[in-house]
Formats: sequence, C-alpha cells, structure tokens
Amino acid sequence: MYKTLIIIFIVTTLIDHSLSAQELQAKVTINHNQIQGTDASVFDNLQQSLEHFINEHQWTNLQFARNERIVCNFNITVTKYDKSSNQFTCFALINANRPVYNSSYNTSLYSNKDIDFNFEFSQFDQLNFKDNTVDNQLTALFAYYAYLIIGIDLDSFSPYGGTDVLQQCINLTNNAQSLNYSGWKAFETSKNRFAIINDYMDEGMKPFRKLQYEYYRTGLDEMSINAERGRINITSTIEDNLNKAHKEKPLSLLPQIWTDYKKEELAKIYKGKGTQKEKEQIYNMLLEINASQSKYWDEIEK
Repeated sequence: MYKTLIIIFIVTTLIDHSLSAQELQAKVTINHNQIQGTDASVFDNLQQSLEHFINEHQWTNLQFARNERIVCNFNITVTKYDKSSNQFTCFALINANRPVYNSSYNTSLYSNKDIDFNFEFSQFDQLNFKDNTVDNQLTALFAYYAYLIIGIDLDSFSPYGGTDVLQQCINLTNNAQSLNYSGWKAFETSKNRFAIINDYMDEGMKPFRKLQYEYYRTGLDEMSINAERGRINITSTIEDNLNKAHKEKPLSLLPQIWTDYKKEELAKIYKGKGTQKEKEQIYNMLLEINASQSKYWDEIEK
C-alpha cells in the first residue's frame, strides 16, 4: 500500500510538472474561405495538430506555471491549396500578449504579418521537432515563432533576459537555410524571418532590446502603481532606446514594426497627459520613425 501511494505521488508529480513546463498558450485559426471544393476536415486537422504541437512541446528548460504561459495567436489565411502535393500557400498574422502588472490589461508583446507562411501538410501528419534537425517547414515555422515570442517575453521581464532562447531562434534560422521555402534567407527582404531575428540580435540594436524591458517593466508595469512615473519612464526609454536604435540602424524595420502595433497604446498613454514639451518630443520621434501612423501621433498632441 505504501509503495502504491509513492508511485501515485510520483506519477502525479510528473503530470503536474509536465502541465507546468510548457511556455505557450497559443490559439491557431485557419481561414480557408478562399479555398473551394475541398473537404474542410484537412483544415480542421491542421488547426488541431498545430495547437497541440505548439502548446504541448517544451521549447526551453524553463518552468512556466499554467497561468504564466504566454498567450499568443496564429491567424493563418490559406490563399492556395494543392491537394495532390499537400502544399499550402498562406500568410499569417502572429501576435503575442503580455499581462501588465497589477491590472487586467494585456499589452501587445509582438505582432507582425508573415507573408511567406507556406508549407506542406498531409492530413494526420505527426508533427515532431528537434533543434538540430530542421527538415520540416511547418514545424520550423512554429519553432521560430515560439523561440522569438518566448525570447521577447523574457526580455520584457529582465534586461536581455531572452538571449539564450533568441540564440536558439537564430540557430534554427541558420539551419533552415536548406529548406526550399522563402523567408529564411539573408537579404531576401528587410522584413522576413531572417531579418527580424538578425536585426533583433544585432549589436547595434541592443537599445531596442533594452526598450523591451524598460517600456514594459519600468513603464507599463509601473503605471499601475504611479501613472505619472510610468509615463515619464516610457518617454525616457523611447528617447534613449527606440530613437537611438532607429538612428544606429536606420534600415532596420523593427522600430517601425514596433510602433505599428503600439500606435493605439502610445496615443492613449500621452493623449491629455504630460507637459507640452514632453508630448512634442514624443510626437517628433515617433513621426520620424513611422510617419505612416501620423494620425495616431496627432492624438498625442491633443
């Protein structure tokens, strides 16, 4: 009886450990409205397989409690499907959120569109992934974004805290060069998967990584305690880090991408708050970095 209780305890502990190990709480959506005359079961199976794969795989050696998992979404739109070759032509919107300390507010941690989210998938394929063997486009895509999201999340809680995980993302990208798909190669575009992680880890973009910590941890998290102090910290990190990163590496699109998904939040932070000098300072910097979002920056000056 005693041995039985020990076995039950060990099994229960292992199950609890397994449940708390995974880092992501991802929702996958497959939009196949553009595909006609195809049994929808293949898209349903794809969605279920992907959610199970990304949520049940342990991507790092870190331990995340269930309520600490990073909430993220993969909205995949299928524009072409070839049943004979099992080829999917898609684009995907990927976003991840981060809770703000002592509040019910969730802020965008990452959001971007991948226009080369193409892969091969046969119904009921088993999705497996090993770091040192990158031979499947679909699992490589999700591994890339898993590492990127976890790394950025860790950067938001401690300065450069995601370095090891982000290095895994770079290693995967390098190993994926042999895959016969767009998005992995250097100089292909300035916004593909290679460019995103390469720029993020570039020495000249260290201020951008520092921004991740200061904006979230000393800015938004602080605002729940002292809104004035938190906003001032955000002003300081935009000037010292975002603006500096933009000037250090003006061809990098990371500052523009960041301001694209932060535009509404930034407008709300400054609208009707702060001194006129502070508002003008922020307005001018954001306009220089991303003039396409000027209507949101105009809100800052009100």
